[in-house]
Amino acid sequence: MANKKQKIWATGRRKKAIARTRICEGTGNIVVNKKPLNEYFKSELLQNEVKTALTLVEATDKYDVEVTVNGGGLTGQAGACRHGIARALVLINETYKSAVKEAGLLTRDPRMKERKKYGLKKARKAPQFSKR
Repeated sequence: MANKKQKIWATGRRKKAIARTRICEGTGNIVVNKKPLNEYFKSELLQNEVKTALTLVEATDKYDVEVTVNGGGLTGQAGACRHGIARALVLINETYKSAVKEAGLLTRDPRMKERKKYGLKKARKAPQFSKR
């Protein structure tokens, strides 16, 4: 178990997004790239995704979260934040692990954009076939 001044670091990933998450005991402030959560993620859906792990273990007002996220789009970044927060919570308190793992928040989403192949327009889209 972490003491009050200790900061726990964890890394979350989704698609091309990487989130470095720092959690310490506090009042429930969530800061993403030095901006408040509702300023960085304008969509309520993305805000809720970031807070999923904290809500699940009923620790929304117990911890301050600071996230540095880069790469990918907003949805990928929100997923990476969620993954990082879930990993950090498990490091803080092992009793959270069963609930967080059961919800599938510790599993990294491996889906990534498929690379473009030569001779094709995109990963799988072929040029139009012309018989003559």
